[in-house]
Amino acid sequence: MAKKQTFESKLHRHAKGGGVKAFKLVYSTKSPKSGAWKFTQRFLHVPLDEDEKNHLDTMIASLEAEQK
Repeated sequence: MAKKQTFESKLHRHAKGGGVKAFKLVYSTKSPKSGAWKFTQRFLHVPLDEDEKNHLDTMIASLEAEQK
């Protein structure tokens, strides 16, 4: 039997539920105990109607505030 669902139909199915854009934010932190650097990743979901640049800038600013 032929496949009835296409990749495009999957995209439209997910867009119906409000729709979000996903970003993977990778940043480095320095351990206070050992002084070693480690990389941490965080997935961010931004609604389609919001500006992703502003949303990412605020998230980066909050991460920088946590490190201090």
